[in-house]
Amino acid sequence: MYLNYIKRIEDLIIAIIAFLLLFPIFVIVAFTLLILNNGKCFFFQERPGKNGKVFKMIKFKSMNDKKDKNGEFLPFHLRVTKFGHFIRDYSLDEIPQLLNVISGEMSIVGPRPLLVQYLPLYSDFQQQRHNVKPGITGWAQVNGRNALSWNKKFKLDVWYTQNVSFKTDVLILFKTLKKVLIREGVNNSENLNMTTFDGTN
Repeated sequence: MYLNYIKRIEDLIIAIIAFLLLFPIFVIVAFTLLILNNGKCFFFQERPGKNGKVFKMIKFKSMNDKKDKNGEFLPFHLRVTKFGHFIRDYSLDEIPQLLNVISGEMSIVGPRPLLVQYLPLYSDFQQQRHNVKPGITGWAQVNGRNALSWNKKFKLDVWYTQNVSFKTDVLILFKTLKKVLIREGVNNSENLNMTTFDGTN
């Protein structure tokens, strides 16, 4: 009942209210990035959603497009701009994902959507993280996020899919808010601080 009906209504209410409240910040960040990133303020990337269905996740663009002499993008940590670090520190780069929630591709709470290239590498157990919609924040995010091993992260993600409830979601939201306010690494980028998943780690 909660997962199939109430959670979607809850997502819509929270996402719409949050987007309206944060809209002034949304406009300021977007305008600043338009100036700093040569007219590019958003970053779109394909990520797997519920049941592995791929969608385009949207974030504020916190990295430039600088490449090396071979035409390859520089490492992530060398491309994050000063303003990009700022919006990451305060989780402002996640605000556009509220639009993904409103459109039904994501949930406020759920396993973070990882890279599409990981899909064929998951075990049957790990695949269970796609039994629910991916979230802006999740159980793994409030329990260590990038300080966790892949194995531990997947166990936390699957635990959430098996224990989805209003109580669990509220707990995660409060823990997320606390971590954002004290800047305790909830928004550390998957790309910046995690090793690449290869199916064995």
